[in-house]
Amino acid sequence: MSRCLSLLLAGLLLVPGPGALARGHAPWAPGHARGGGPLRGPPHSSPPGPPPGPPRGDAQGAARRDVHQGAIYRIHDIERRVVPTMVGMQYLGFEYDPLAMAYRLKFIRAGRVTFIDVDARSGDVIGQSR
Repeated sequence: MSRCLSLLLAGLLLVPGPGALARGHAPWAPGHARGGGPLRGPPHSSPPGPPPGPPRGDAQGAARRDVHQGAIYRIHDIERRVVPTMVGMQYLGFEYDPLAMAYRLKFIRAGRVTFIDVDARSGDVIGQSR
């Protein structure tokens, strides 16, 4: 009986835990790389998808680059020019569109949001939307 118990325990120690297959640690799995490396997909698997889109902070990087090159006004200069003209409105912030080279300033009053579009090259207001 003790020999059976020993064999049973030895067998349990050899069985990989749950999730071992997902981590690529199953030595009997096809394509297992020796030395504990990751599993490779089957030969018919599709290649990885396209790389993810530009990072979320890409517009910020573009704005910094454009300001550094002297192509556009800094947002602080635009804010000093536009915010005081929006009497009675609360300024919420801005976005920069690198393709249009324009800032969009966001204001709110009485629950109603207003966007002011400003040409970042000239500092002129080019549009307003509610």
